[in-house]
Amino acid sequence: MDQQSSDHAAQISRPVQATANTAKGRAAVQRRISGLSGKLLLLTIVFVMLAEVFIYVPSVANFRNTWLTDRLTTAGVAASVLSETNTIAPRLQEELLRTTGALAIALVEGERRSLIAMSSLPQDIGMVIDMRDETPMRAIVDSFAILLGSGEGLMRVIGKGPMSGGRGIEQVDIVLPIELLRRDMLGFSGRILALSLFISGLTAALVYIALRALFVRPLQRLTRAMQVFAENPEASGQLLQDSLRGDEIGDAERRFAEMQDTLARTLHQKQRLADLGLAVSKINHDLRNLLASAQLFIERLENVPDPTVRRLAPKILSTLDRAVTYTQAVMAYGKAQEATPNRRLVRLARVAADVGELLALADHPMIDYDVAIDPALEIDADPEQIFRVLLNLVRNAMQALEAVPDEALVCRIHVSAERAGQNIVIHVADTGPGIPPAVRANLFRAFQSAARSGGTGLGLAIASELARAHGGSVRLEEAGVGATFRIDWPDRTK
Repeated sequence: MDQQSSDHAAQISRPVQATANTAKGRAAVQRRISGLSGKLLLLTIVFVMLAEVFIYVPSVANFRNTWLTDRLTTAGVAASVLSETNTIAPRLQEELLRTTGALAIALVEGERRSLIAMSSLPQDIGMVIDMRDETPMRAIVDSFAILLGSGEGLMRVIGKGPMSGGRGIEQVDIVLPIELLRRDMLGFSGRILALSLFISGLTAALVYIALRALFVRPLQRLTRAMQVFAENPEASGQLLQDSLRGDEIGDAERRFAEMQDTLARTLHQKQRLADLGLAVSKINHDLRNLLASAQLFIERLENVPDPTVRRLAPKILSTLDRAVTYTQAVMAYGKAQEATPNRRLVRLARVAADVGELLALADHPMIDYDVAIDPALEIDADPEQIFRVLLNLVRNAMQALEAVPDEALVCRIHVSAERAGQNIVIHVADTGPGIPPAVRANLFRAFQSAARSGGTGLGLAIASELARAHGGSVRLEEAGVGATFRIDWPDRTK
């Protein structure tokens, strides 16, 4: 029973597989026709045929002129030789008319006009062509008039006569059926068309093969490599072999190989950092709970009457506070992204004052906190996020000043702001040791910009990210003393 089920399933799957293969084959053929190769083939044929049109137009006019000139020359030479006898036998007249295809031939010599041969009484002349003053443009126009016409009627062709026996025949007139010339011109056009199609097909095939080998196949190979890389960007190993081509295609292949290696390494590194960040977040979470418990114990120890305990407890508590702050900063930065700013009009002076109160700078024994902001100055920002920007910058300045060992030095944090058009320009300056040149290149990168011992390197990164979310920026300005950060904060775009 199981064997029968398997056979039945196989019988069903074979048509399905065949249908899928047929669909893939049709898609490949359609892609080849509508793809770059098919377009190149079609354009090549069109351009070659267009070039043949420009060649055909003067060629058919030249064929018409040559055709008429040959008959005028044949008729003129034969008629002048026969006219020497002053009599032409009817048999010779018929042979002359048959050779030239004319219905009548006449010679003009001075004032004398001689009818050399005539097969029948000519009908009305529908076209007169004077080859003595023919121009290229007139020849082209007349040629297409004959080709596009019905071919009915007669035409009179006038040409310069030949020299014979020392006397000059001024003019040769012949009367020809238009259909005779039209038939030969159509035959010439057919041969030109066949030759043009052959040349176009051959040229298009050669160009198609060359372009497909030189450009289309390398681009298809590059596209497949991109698709495979997009499906599994962390796969090791190059998807393209080292290109030996020295042209733009080879340069693109080499650049893609370099990009692939760089992205693969970057993604691998970021994955490891993500795993490490997850582990650090878990550790920070547990560590924060432990530090909170330790803070409670230290607060109880402050009530112990022992002098040593009372002297050491505040220091231990301050250290624990910094540790908790550090873990909170790491956890906050580890979030996927900051919330979208909820912008409102905020009094910037009040925000700066709140930052000072939170950091207890008003009662700080060493640092003077100076806010020089017009109380009426309003900023269009998310209140919480502009507060965090100033808090991080002022806290960094405070920590830098607290690290100064000499109490005789002036320690001041100065916050100022002014409106410049549609922007609010904020300066946060301190009189500390400044930013070391070694860390300026990575000043706003997380975990890499800490200029002081024990810093997290997150304050400036968070401040810069929040400012960018509002369309602004934070940058370090050159200052003679300490460090000065400039915040450009634009108004909301209407």
